[in-house]
Amino acid sequence: MIRGMSITRREFGRLAIAAIPAVSFLPEIGRSATSSAQRPDSTIAGVQIGLNVPYSFGNNAMDADEVLQKCVQLGVSALELRSQPVEGFLGVPADLLARSSGRASTPDADAAKKAALERLRTWRVGVSMDKVKSFRKKYADAGVRIEIVKFDAIYARPDDEVDYCFELAKALGARAISCEISVPETKRLGQFADKHGLMVGYHGHTETGPKDWETAFGYAAHNGANLDIGHFVAGNHGSPIPFLTEHHDRITHIHVKDRKANNGPNVPLGQGDTPVTEVLRLLRERRWPIQATIEFEYPIPSGSDRMTEIAKCVKYCEDALR
Repeated sequence: MIRGMSITRREFGRLAIAAIPAVSFLPEIGRSATSSAQRPDSTIAGVQIGLNVPYSFGNNAMDADEVLQKCVQLGVSALELRSQPVEGFLGVPADLLARSSGRASTPDADAAKKAALERLRTWRVGVSMDKVKSFRKKYADAGVRIEIVKFDAIYARPDDEVDYCFELAKALGARAISCEISVPETKRLGQFADKHGLMVGYHGHTETGPKDWETAFGYAAHNGANLDIGHFVAGNHGSPIPFLTEHHDRITHIHVKDRKANNGPNVPLGQGDTPVTEVLRLLRERRWPIQATIEFEYPIPSGSDRMTEIAKCVKYCEDALR
């Protein structure tokens, strides 16, 4: 925001970034970090604004280079990062991912999927963590921290592969992993969380209410919540603020989005029934170390694009906290 003829250092950095062609901005994961003028900083008034990536970019298979480039361009300095870009960087065979995630419907397809899952398990438990550390360093050198790592289908993984998930997250420097909630399964996964001393933030949708998370909390000390404040309101669970206040020490991160009540749609921030500003200011006032993670899901308006809309979300959060 330009006030008179002045401009902040942060805003100057963003203008400088915008002027650099994307093709020459961060071309390779192995290149050195960007200069200090380009380093992002999305901590506002003590609140860390983050982004769920590459999900918010609309492509979970997006490679690590492009993910990092987009985050720096947006000025976002902390992430909930899905495992796919990491494993892609590590060299996971793409055919295994495709075959292991397919919906088997015949005996031959079932057998092929089972074999792919076993080969994928073997690859995961044997991968070197040294290359994971180089991934972490590249992101850190660019000013982007990986705070949470999101895993899909984690409940179906055998024990050694679940251990791999936690070891991968720790090697990336994360303070938590995240996954979708299945209350009965949180008992087993919570045992791994306690073993590794790493929190799990269970993500809920509209059907997930306080009692679901509280049951999970009772299973393990490191079972936590990824509180999606938009889904919470759309599911008619009331304001998320009382739950956030009571269980703030168990909440790894919140998902910032705005939805209408009564299972209403996702809408731009400030246009729904979710108390986005109030939640952000509560984090500011209480100084809880909870990442405010933007998860972009509302329809892109005509004439706009995804990056423009995500930038609006970042600015909305910044303005709410100033």
